[in-house]
Amino acid sequence: MSPNGKARVAVWAAVLALLFTPLAGTAAAADGPSVKLSKSQAGTGGSITVSGDGWRERALLMILVCGQAVPSRGVPGGTNSCANADGRAVTTDSAGRFSKKVPVSEPPVPCPCVVHVATVTGTKAEADAIFQVAGHAVEPLPADTSGGRLSVLTDTRLDGSGGLLTWFGAPPTRTLVFTVGNIGTSDVKNPVFQVGTAHGVFAPQWDEQQWRGTIRPGGKARIELPVELSGGAHGDYTVSLEYGGKVLAEQPWGVGRPWGVTLFWILVCLVVPAALFRIGMAVVDRIRPRHTGTVRRRGPRLPELALRLPGFKPSTAAHAATPTPTLPWFTPDADPGAAGGRLSAPHDDSPTSPTTPTREGTT
Repeated sequence: MSPNGKARVAVWAAVLALLFTPLAGTAAAADGPSVKLSKSQAGTGGSITVSGDGWRERALLMILVCGQAVPSRGVPGGTNSCANADGRAVTTDSAGRFSKKVPVSEPPVPCPCVVHVATVTGTKAEADAIFQVAGHAVEPLPADTSGGRLSVLTDTRLDGSGGLLTWFGAPPTRTLVFTVGNIGTSDVKNPVFQVGTAHGVFAPQWDEQQWRGTIRPGGKARIELPVELSGGAHGDYTVSLEYGGKVLAEQPWGVGRPWGVTLFWILVCLVVPAALFRIGMAVVDRIRPRHTGTVRRRGPRLPELALRLPGFKPSTAAHAATPTPTLPWFTPDADPGAAGGRLSAPHDDSPTSPTTPTREGTT
């Protein structure tokens, strides 16, 4: 081959190497989401542009600078090893891409550091890219002494449903069901999981729950953990599962509104005013003065008073107005006074009466 041909082959080899060599600061899975950085190193106070591809469309992502982490192991310390105060949120477009300018800040733990990108809601997805914070301390990663490693093998689900008490504001309860497998080299005994519940975009509230049992290397187990919310909770919640400082799965949970509480307050607002109205009307009816058709006189009546006055002869009208008491053993027909007056015809006993006979011959 001529020298010119060899030179051309060398040039094409260099071009192909540049095309297929990953860019510095890029972490991408073969068929998963990827993260790309505009700079692989920057100092505190500066900024870098973080872009990504292969994410779920319209997904809400959180971008953090984390220490004591590498892409192969993720972020073992969880978000506690990240600069959470300077994190940034971004939403992917319809093609699953994003680009965001992020300030550089020192994480609370030494480097090696990564730029950690993870979904906030929905199906869990995350990716890391190597990043060096200039001037920040660098220490070796702690040895991974745990030979057992758990991984979720199936999708998580929430079993259970609400009842009548939940409809009236009782705490909603469910059971988080999932299957894990031990992909490590030693047994996992009585693993302790962190179960978190988050309302909307707020940070989850974690609760430790221990599962009793042993999972051997290469084995799997079906695990059920109870989940409970506060009384009267409603809306969109997210249940997160964490083990060993790493979030294994997330499950959305839509909690209905406790309409029984609303119905109770509506009834209270209707019944209480009606009862107060009835009580008020009863009190008013009790204390108001009563008016009758005739005015009652205080003291003796006029005819009775006239009969008691000396030298006063009441008129016939007064006698007629005063009722005459009737003795119980006399009736108008059996009155002896009335009967004696009707025994003989009326006559005049006067000596001058013309009808009185006289004796003749009397001297």
